[in-house]
Amino acid sequence: MESGDTGALTSSAPTKALELSLQINEIFYSIQGESDLMGWPTVFVRTMGCNIRCTYCDTKYSYYEGKRLTFGEILNKIHSHRVKHVCVTGGEPMAQPRTPSFLKMLCDSGYVVSLETNGYYDTKTVDPRVIKIIDIKTPDSGEGKSFNFKNIEALLPHDQVKFVICSDGDYQWAKELILEKSLHEKCTVLMSPEFDGMPPKKLAEKILSDSLPTRLQLQLHKYIWSPHQRGV
Repeated sequence: MESGDTGALTSSAPTKALELSLQINEIFYSIQGESDLMGWPTVFVRTMGCNIRCTYCDTKYSYYEGKRLTFGEILNKIHSHRVKHVCVTGGEPMAQPRTPSFLKMLCDSGYVVSLETNGYYDTKTVDPRVIKIIDIKTPDSGEGKSFNFKNIEALLPHDQVKFVICSDGDYQWAKELILEKSLHEKCTVLMSPEFDGMPPKKLAEKILSDSLPTRLQLQLHKYIWSPHQRGV
């Protein structure tokens, strides 16, 4: 699908599937600020609800705010922006059992689809065409024991794992896990400094000092717009 395509994406989807629904917090159009897809114009579908509570969460409003939309309604909103990249994020998308079906529908509709997930739920049911961006929670997130290690077995080369680094301790913990599990041999590994707590320069110097096989990632949207602005 090209960005200028104006055909109805929902026309090829089964009618019953279009009537399925998800709890949605918001749908917005912005620049992708994270992952290997950074910089692409993207439609974000933010689901409602999350099963964990990270200390640094910047989307707490998604825990409780939202409404139920059918797959067809969501697809029509996505298609109105005429772009090829769609990111399903949260909240926690995988907390809703119908999310894998929705992701498959997006892929079948011709989109480049990414899924941002907190790593708690097993992702083996996710369509292999989806780019999974799996957040492995560090100790200082307050949810360091939440990761489901079955997700390592489900990684594909185009997938990505991400560590948000809040402290020196988080860095050391993530470094040991990367090397122990050879994550860099399975997919791209990202390290992101916690926006208010870890200076990017400090994290960059640690990665360089250790020649760690990971990519430094800054949250691009927080530098373009206000760090606290919604819908970007």
